[in-house]
Amino acid sequence: MNRKNIKDNHWYLWTTHSKYKLAQYSISPNNVKRAIRYPDRKQEGVAEDTIAVMKRKDTKSAKRELWVMYQNVGEKKRIISSWIYPGESPKGDEIFIPDDVWDEIKKFSNKTI
Repeated sequence: MNRKNIKDNHWYLWTTHSKYKLAQYSISPNNVKRAIRYPDRKQEGVAEDTIAVMKRKDTKSAKRELWVMYQNVGEKKRIISSWIYPGESPKGDEIFIPDDVWDEIKKFSNKTI
């Protein structure tokens, strides 16, 4: 996947970090959008003013979850990060957020659009 092809539009804003994560985990932007629109689980994100959503991505050989963390910015959604969680995450518990995601959150949390 070429992350240069992922463009902001009038519904979604993509951080540089989220583009890298899409390439790292081989996730398509459409899968991220689908997870936001039709989540299997939705909860408050661990960072301030964020929402975390999960969509099951099971295969025959493995259970996986696609997690997406985003912020509402006016009518747009700023995609902060996405990642694949191996297995099944415990319901109601805090989700694990990689350290590099925290740096990206701090970087973009004070920006306005």
